[in-house]
Amino acid sequence: MKIDLTDTTASKINKALVQGRRALGTPAVGMVLTMVIVTDEENAYDSMKAAEDASHEHPSRTLVVIKRQARTPRDRTRSHLDAEVRVGADAGTGETVVLRLYGEVSDHADSVVLPLLLPDAPVVVWWPVDAPDNPAKDPLGALAQRRITDLYAVEDPQRVLQARVASYAPGDTDLAWTRLTPWRSMLAAALDQARTKIISAAVEAEAENPAAELLARWLEARLKVSVDRVVTAGPVVTAVRLGTDKGEIVIDRPEGPLATLTLPGQPSRTLALKVRATSELIAEELRRLDADEMYAIALRGGDGAEEGAAHV
Repeated sequence: MKIDLTDTTASKINKALVQGRRALGTPAVGMVLTMVIVTDEENAYDSMKAAEDASHEHPSRTLVVIKRQARTPRDRTRSHLDAEVRVGADAGTGETVVLRLYGEVSDHADSVVLPLLLPDAPVVVWWPVDAPDNPAKDPLGALAQRRITDLYAVEDPQRVLQARVASYAPGDTDLAWTRLTPWRSMLAAALDQARTKIISAAVEAEAENPAAELLARWLEARLKVSVDRVVTAGPVVTAVRLGTDKGEIVIDRPEGPLATLTLPGQPSRTLALKVRATSELIAEELRRLDADEMYAIALRGGDGAEEGAAHV
């Protein structure tokens, strides 16, 4: 069910949500958090679809904030809010409100969003594109326990990565880091099996890949070794090589959903290591809303390592 509201207010939006639930006979229970998506019109559909798919695991109220550009002088002086309320099958397992902000109200999106947050529930803010330099200090980011950005969506990921290091606050995370979860799990398992000292390391990936840089920094912090960045044709991260006094530990995924794991003195094994959809990444991030300490360590690289750390 969809309800369109023109030149509206937060109060009218809340009434429309109640109206929609009553019409469908759906109670306002079971939702565990509020997801705020701050995006543009071009990326709104894909972002909503990812959030809708993730809501099957994490039922939520999704607020999509779209700040519209003024097209005429009248648009620049006329401040108003249009909304689209979705409940039932049109909103996954929760409910969705698309908020289009015009004029001066665009500068006060937090005031629009605040009355629409679920009471006594965590808030997660996700910027699929155009994230602020300091997410925790952003007015919308300040409302959230968890703030999700994506280094894959920026033109200069290495510069933005350095800005993330300077602005990091507990609750910040990035989908470039989330994409590495299968790699990190496999590397940890391989090191548990090998039980040998790491003396060198290399991460192979396409040029300027932000996940590869985070992976290299994480390995430097946890293994206390220098990690070589090796440029390949990609796509994304293609291999990790860890040198030991017994031989190399290698996870190699040049393409496709399968990787090859090689341990010293053992036959190679084939493992599943697919590139995951955005909805899977979002669902993973919503499973934990506390501070991601490993992400903080990865941001800072060797500077963020604990003294004496010798394993992943």
